[in-house]
This record gives sequence, C-alpha cells and structure tokens, in this order.
Amino acid sequence: MAELRPSGAPGPAAPPAPGPSAPPAFASLFPPGLHAIYGECRRLYPDQPNPLQVTAIVKYWLGGPDPLDYVSMYRNVGSPSANIPEHWHYISFGLSDLYGDSRVHEFTGTDGPSGFGFELTFRLKRETGESAPPTWPAELMQGLARYVFQSENTFCSGDHVSWHSPLDNSESRIQHMLLTEDPQMQPVQTPFGVVTFLQIVGVCTEELHAAQQWNGQGILELLRTVPVAGGPWLITDMRRGETIFEIDPHLQQERVDKGIETDGSNLSGVSAKCAWDDLSRPPEDDEDSRSICIGTQPRRLSGKDTEQIRETLRRGLEINNKPVLPPINPQRQNGFTHDRAPSRKDSLESDSSTAIIPHELIRTRQLESVHLKFNQESGALIPLCLRGRLLHGRHFTYKSITGDMAITFVSTGVEGAFATEEHPYAAHGPWLQILLTEEFVEKMLEDLEDLTSPEEFKLPKEYSWPEKKLKVSILPDVVFDSPLH
Repeated sequence: MAELRPSGAPGPAAPPAPGPSAPPAFASLFPPGLHAIYGECRRLYPDQPNPLQVTAIVKYWLGGPDPLDYVSMYRNVGSPSANIPEHWHYISFGLSDLYGDSRVHEFTGTDGPSGFGFELTFRLKRETGESAPPTWPAELMQGLARYVFQSENTFCSGDHVSWHSPLDNSESRIQHMLLTEDPQMQPVQTPFGVVTFLQIVGVCTEELHAAQQWNGQGILELLRTVPVAGGPWLITDMRRGETIFEIDPHLQQERVDKGIETDGSNLSGVSAKCAWDDLSRPPEDDEDSRSICIGTQPRRLSGKDTEQIRETLRRGLEINNKPVLPPINPQRQNGFTHDRAPSRKDSLESDSSTAIIPHELIRTRQLESVHLKFNQESGALIPLCLRGRLLHGRHFTYKSITGDMAITFVSTGVEGAFATEEHPYAAHGPWLQILLTEEFVEKMLEDLEDLTSPEEFKLPKEYSWPEKKLKVSILPDVVFDSPLH
C-alpha cells in the first residue's frame, strides 16, 4: 500500500525535504542518504522544494511490501526547441542506502556503491490539461525494485526488461523497458557510497526484440533520434502508436540489421523453458548423469558448475509471459543476469535443497546424439543465438527455469569449453555444451527460418539433422510444466 502527499507534508516517516542549505541541526536528524539525493533533486528543481510523493505506508524495513520508501514526482518544462516536451519526472528513493544503519542495506564503505548503487527515474510525457502526475509509474518502479531486492541483481544502462503488458495497464503498445543513464541527474556521493540514476524508457515489443538481437545501447541511440519515440531525453509517451521502424523503415535494415551483422548480439543467455535428452543411451540407464543420485536425492548443479554457468550468462533476460515481475517472497525466483553489474547473490543458484555432488566427482561425458527441447518463446531465440552469437565467435546459454539444468551453445573460438570439434556434444552433470561449426550454423539458420514467423507456427515442431545426430523440438509450454521436466 502507498499514499500520495506532498513531500513537505508532516508524517512520521517523511519529514520535509531539505535542500543543500538545510540547517545543520535539521540535516543531522534527516537520513543522510536521503538528504544527499534530495540535494540533487533540489539542484534540478529549485522551484519545487516539496513535490508530490508516493510513499510506502509501511516501510519495507518494517515488513511492508514496497522496497522504495518514496517516489518523488516533478514537473519538467522540457525544451520545445530541442524536441524535449514537457513531462513528469519520477525519482525513486530506496534502492540506495538512505539510512546507513543496516535496516535495509549493509554498509560497505564510502568508496563503493550505496546499497545497490542506483536509483530509478522515469520521464512520462505530460498530457494536455494534466495538472497532476499519474501515480502508476511509481508502482512500476516498485515492481522493478522488488525484482532487484528479491534477486539481488543490479541494473545497468543498456539493460532491457521484458514486461509483456502495457506499462500503465491500458491498451498502449509500450509494453517493455530499456534502461539508460538519466540525462540530467548526476551521480551523488553520499556518506554511504555513490548513487547513480538509471532512467526507465518505455518501448514497443518490436524495439525490445531489436535490443535483444543487437544491443540496448544501439536501440536507445535510435530512439533519441526520433522525437516522437523519446527524443534526446528519452521521454516515454504511452500514446505512441508506432514503432521507430514504422516511423522510419530504413532504421531496421540500415542500422539494426547492419549492427547485428557487424557487432553481433550482446545477449549471451536467457532463463528459459528448455530440456535435453541424451539419445546415445536409453533414458533409464543408471549412469545417465542427468539423474545421478545420492540415496534417493537427485543431484543438482554444484557450486562450481553454477559459477561457470554464471560466467557464461554475462547478459540475459528472463523469459516470462507474466504481466509483472514476481513479488518479493521468501523463495528466490529466477531472474535476469547482466553484463556489467555483478550480482550480490548468485542468480543461477539452485533453489533445490537436494544434495550437492562435489564438482570434481562429476565426470564430463561425450555424447553421440542429443535431443534439445524448447518452448516456442525460447525456440524463437535460436536464430539469434546462431546469427548474433555463434557466427561472431561467442556463446549462448539457456538456463532452465523449470529444472536444474542448462544448455550452452559454443562456437569453435570459445575458450574453456568442454565440447570440442571432435566431440561436439559434452555434458558435465546436467550442463550440456554443444559446439557448432560455422558451416553447420549456416545450415541450421536455413532450416530454422520459420522460427522467426511465430504466427504461422504450429506445435509441436521438430527439426532433425541425422548426419549430426542432433534433434530440436519446439513444444507447448505445458510439456515443461509437468513433473518430468
């Protein structure tokens, strides 16, 4: 639950917002981390000392559901001459350490990040006649904050978030998000570390897919060049009815396709509905490493396995068709992994309580024939894996969200792989690696071309390369929700 009030309104947990020149006695009573961020807000909005705030009624550190203590909302006049429209500017308080007393975040020193090291911002185009900012962006920011607190994964500029629902619960085409540096908010040095400001940018599904296939920064730069799609400050317009590729059809071919061909994709892994079978032996074979047991307990990924896969998944995106990210709860959920931001908790750590077999006791097996299984959303990423990653000498990992296993595709140029050209299929416990040569990748791209047209796709669908002893099946989601997977 949250309530809306001016930040200067009296309240037990929200004293008036002081500026940089607040009296020393008052500033000493005001949470220092909060005071530092307010100072940056006052620098930008000196005429709005008491903006409207959405504030958590019961603070997170008192058992409330909302990690953000406050979301302040400012009116920004923009700059029409620079194609920057008037808009509402939302700023969060709570992902960084506001208090310094370990009630939420552990204090790690003044030189490192404060809390998670960032706060979220959002810029929403102001509609004609709108006298007060809509409050739905505050709940959107709370949803992202719940994910960060729950997974302990941080966001970085260029990251993308698959939301699968209009951000304001309307009929809008703006249903996903990219993240970038806020164009006005400067990093703040607080007594508890440094805080930077990451701005949420609403995007259409086609723009999210382009960011996945190429990279988020490239799409952000394209959005900046199209005034109605964001402009220089990347302001979200929920009424935007066209993608940047509909506004300027040349952007797809001349910028995105060329960028993928030149740069490849930055997406190196996803959490997905997937599975694999060893066709070299019957599945009931007791030595099948996918079902190694200690007593009656199935083995799970060891700590070293998990660390290796985490290194493989340097950037990923949770494949999730739910309209919102999962709420905070005692059980960890699968989540995003990001390239530049280290996780404070291993995002690939198994939730299973079963016994761990030491890494050194699990031998790597060479397989003669394998069968890969994906749901439709995961399978649609295979062409991206092949074209955007393997043809550029990189790797791509699918980490199962329905079981403790993973599949990594590697090219011949990837170092440290246990799959080789001589033995292209290799398994280390439940982690399968598949090495594909450039020639075979080109062949697979031809055969898998229909994966890029999901509207014409009927499940189940099977692809087979008998000469390579490889089979790929695209199956309904319900298959992966069964106890067998």
